[in-house]
Amino acid sequence: MVLNPESKFPNRRAYVLKLRSDATPEAFAGRLENLVTGRQLEFASARELLLSLARELEAGATEGPAYEPPA
Repeated sequence: MVLNPESKFPNRRAYVLKLRSDATPEAFAGRLENLVTGRQLEFASARELLLSLARELEAGATEGPAYEPPA
């Protein structure tokens, strides 16, 4: 049996989504935080949130797989 060293859910792609206290479905706003890097991305709409996630995924694709200790 060969174990894949790359997790399907790597820690470097773990985020905390914080919605503003006044956020509503019509006024969706908050902050996205990467748990590993601490990078924070603010958004003022659901579209901005999705665009932020897409940019993060694109940026991560240019980085090689990072070593992550087993959970």
